[in-house]
Amino acid sequence: GIRFAARLVDSPPNILHTDTYLEEAKRVASTAVDTGKVNINVIRGEELRDQGFGGMWNVGMAAPHPPALVVLSYDPNNATSRETVCWVGKGIIYDTGGLSIKGKFDMPSMKGDMGGSAAILAAFQAAIKIGVPYKLRAVLCLAENSVDSISMRPDDVIIMKSGKSVEVNNTDAEGRLVLGDGVHYAAKDLQASLILDMATLTGAQSTATGKLHAALLCNDYAKEQECFAAGLASGDLIYPIVYAPELFMQQAFKSEVADMKNSADDRRNALSSAAGHFIEANLPQDYSGPWIHVDMATPSSDGQRGTGWGVAFLLKLFNIVD
Repeated sequence: GIRFAARLVDSPPNILHTDTYLEEAKRVASTAVDTGKVNINVIRGEELRDQGFGGMWNVGMAAPHPPALVVLSYDPNNATSRETVCWVGKGIIYDTGGLSIKGKFDMPSMKGDMGGSAAILAAFQAAIKIGVPYKLRAVLCLAENSVDSISMRPDDVIIMKSGKSVEVNNTDAEGRLVLGDGVHYAAKDLQASLILDMATLTGAQSTATGKLHAALLCNDYAKEQECFAAGLASGDLIYPIVYAPELFMQQAFKSEVADMKNSADDRRNALSSAAGHFIEANLPQDYSGPWIHVDMATPSSDGQRGTGWGVAFLLKLFNIVD
């Protein structure tokens, strides 16, 4: 599983685009298992726009290969839990930055901006082979943040799946847009009782927790402690960052023309926490379960190669392996 995730991260974007990534997901869904039933559902291209996935559609609409929301579902034969666990992964198969374009030194390696979804897909494959006693869902938010005449622009106002309006002030803050749609779908449509999102989300993650530890943002203290322990036990190290949505959502993303901006104006104010809270803000108001956000921007790769970070962490956290 770890090597599978690393292979996906290492794949060049002209080979692993949204079409071929979808085929990888279909291959996982076709895995022969005797512990339960596995299904796959895909929402693609203009279907995303028509169904209200404003974040995903606007991020990926300019790319030659259309964006896709891929949902893999596992229902165990002998469930002993009524819980529905949902993992949501950022799958930006290449990130140019969009019109807020990255420089020539920052753009190389952006083929790995789908590391969160790669870890989730690989962990899902392992989980269904081993078997889990609860419903498990893997949501892959696949898109390419590309540049074209129809690219999303700074100053655009888009409507998310949650119904919230977002003033785009940075097209290079795209991961939170696709994940915002993803977590809302997980809570509302998949009726998840626990949601974890995983992403190579912010460059600020390495400033907050270093190159070896992922950053953890969680609305549940007990789950936060479980995540920290799972990181130590698995070797996929992780450490909590500041959780304070009442501060960040009012200060960092204040907009005069929409419910919020997509990028914080104050670049010195806990940017990894702020980005995570943007995602959280798209959860339905009646969602009361644990929400776990994992920003693994730096540990997802070592130099030019993927590490497979996140697979062992997920399998340990959810008691799939000892």
